[in-house]
Amino acid sequence: MQLLSLLRSCSILSFLVLLHEILEVQSLYHGNRSKVPAVIIFGDSIVDPGNNNMLPTIAKCNFPPYGRDFIQHKPTGRFSNGKIPSDMLASALGIKEYLPAYLDPQLKPKDLLTGVSFASAGAGYDPLTAELLSVLSLSDQLEMFKEYIGKLKGIVGEERAGRIVSDSFYLVVFGFNDVATTYFFTPLRRIQYDFPSYSRFLAQSASSFFQELYNLGVRKIGVVGLPPIGCVPSQRTLAGGILRDCQATYNQAAIKVNLELSKALEVLNTKLPRSRMVYIDIYDILLKLIQHPFNYGFKESSRGCCGTGELEVSVLCNNLSPHTCTDASEYVFWDSAHPTEKAYQIIVDKIVNYDIPRII
Repeated sequence: MQLLSLLRSCSILSFLVLLHEILEVQSLYHGNRSKVPAVIIFGDSIVDPGNNNMLPTIAKCNFPPYGRDFIQHKPTGRFSNGKIPSDMLASALGIKEYLPAYLDPQLKPKDLLTGVSFASAGAGYDPLTAELLSVLSLSDQLEMFKEYIGKLKGIVGEERAGRIVSDSFYLVVFGFNDVATTYFFTPLRRIQYDFPSYSRFLAQSASSFFQELYNLGVRKIGVVGLPPIGCVPSQRTLAGGILRDCQATYNQAAIKVNLELSKALEVLNTKLPRSRMVYIDIYDILLKLIQHPFNYGFKESSRGCCGTGELEVSVLCNNLSPHTCTDASEYVFWDSAHPTEKAYQIIVDKIVNYDIPRII
């Protein structure tokens, strides 16, 4: 009798928990008054909130001092001292304060309704880029998105799921690793392509990805262009000579890829009804932060806060790294490849004020 009573109580408890989750999900769905129901992210380390924590790769940062200025001062897998652009965009759009990783084991059904990030540090438009670090490729992220849509249908039904997919805001951030690592740091693609050809290859890969998203119901996409790669601290150290100058060839390569991406989006918008695929330039604003840091309240832009700031990133940026700065807000870069939360916020403010209105 006691066992039967226990089983009945457990069943009732499980039912009540399930009912609570369903009501919470329905309340969240109907209570969201943002212009868009969700923010969905594809990309690399700039917008990876911790997917790589679950992968067998060295491209991760779920350890101090990463996350030093994040909530509870804990590392989460975000490649910065604090929030990253995906968090800031979700907050600016009135969705939620932090955009979770799709692979986060603590992810709940209600989290799916308002968006997730599929981004993986080390990924790129080139499938070879993800292979080099054993991270989630473009096609991997697309497959996870298809799985996500299936889960949405299970939560709110096919009709509502379709509206969430079509009405949401999507951000795509790739390209840095393709150029800085796959093309210039390894010989694998230089054997096959000169750079103009490689930039077209990246744009073709990107275009195919955007077309597949469109076929799944996606309509509002912001595509972030490449930054001035040659002025990022790690690239200045590796290719900028003894004075660590900005590497002009790398910057010109980034400009070339950005031009090809912009042209590809123009073609897609012409042929795909009701699509709003917008190129988002971050090259100019980041270059201004680097060239004129004092104008934006920074003191240092040629090296990162972590360690010497000249080469430390990912596993090389850790609690044992000497000379890590005490105030990251004085630096444009947190490590040798990723901006600080303060720098990210300046970039995202530009996106919110200028680019988002053209998309949603």
